[in-house]
Amino acid sequence: MTTTASDAQPGVLTTGADDRLLTERLAGWLADRPGAAVDDPAWLAAVRRAWPELPAGLITGLREFRRDSGPTGTLLIRGLPIGEEGLPPTPSRPGSVQREATVSAAVLTLVASCLGDPGAFRAEKSGAIVQDVVPVPGKEEDQSNAGSVLLSFHTENAFHPHRPDFVLLLCLRADHEQVAELRTTCVRQVLPLLTEESREALFRAEFVTAPPPSFGAHDGGTEPRAVLYGAAEDPDLCVDLAATEPLTERGRAALDELGGLFERRAQGLRLLPGDLAIVDNRVTVHGRSSFRPRYDGLDRWLQRTFVFTDLRRSRGCRRDDGHVLD
Repeated sequence: MTTTASDAQPGVLTTGADDRLLTERLAGWLADRPGAAVDDPAWLAAVRRAWPELPAGLITGLREFRRDSGPTGTLLIRGLPIGEEGLPPTPSRPGSVQREATVSAAVLTLVASCLGDPGAFRAEKSGAIVQDVVPVPGKEEDQSNAGSVLLSFHTENAFHPHRPDFVLLLCLRADHEQVAELRTTCVRQVLPLLTEESREALFRAEFVTAPPPSFGAHDGGTEPRAVLYGAAEDPDLCVDLAATEPLTERGRAALDELGGLFERRAQGLRLLPGDLAIVDNRVTVHGRSSFRPRYDGLDRWLQRTFVFTDLRRSRGCRRDDGHVLD
């Protein structure tokens, strides 16, 4: 039976014992470097030089996904080392980030460097390269990474002119009930299901998008632009269902249809410790199902970084040719 884009499943790479050990040794070496700090350009340069030493099968899978992210635009890597034995309590403060060069931070940035260059945004979580995605007391209802209600589908940082090409989410802890899901839908799964009228409307520059709550106080939004752009048969996608507003009635009808198809074709991944989900942010939207945090130090804990396949494009937004965009 032929598998179509609409019923395809995310790709899965499973790290065997030998490859896990090799990855753990490489990440441990990076974490133990004197003065190692994630945001230090010298440490990131060491990661950039070290990633070719990752297991060959892992590199091959990542480079193939970089070239073609497939019908779901999502890749799941299982069995990665995260330094479980020394894992501290799950953070619960707003804006939590990872400054220390831990095993998990090293694994995350190694994989990111294989795909492109890790990066961050200065207005979001103080520009940290590795960020904690954790529930925060009082933020339960937020449409952000600090919330625990249903997080609607979105392109990461859809409002920004230099959006990440890939979003990486490494699980350090699952939620207590293990019900929280990373939800994804790829434009390749919904494009054939759109009516011709909606498809045409989504290609028109009739939508504006505001910044997400994670960027703090931030005025304004985008100029009018399209939700779909590029090749008609395989377009890129940029939308945030919580922040994108149509400027016309035909745009509103098209966006409603698109949101319905996102739900209809949504796929859920329940991440476990050592699982790394990679989302192609150019063609795939993501969100999260709801869950109930306990704030007991054992809540769900993901670490996140962004990847840019061509860092040069954003040179005018980065001080000293660094990894943080203004």
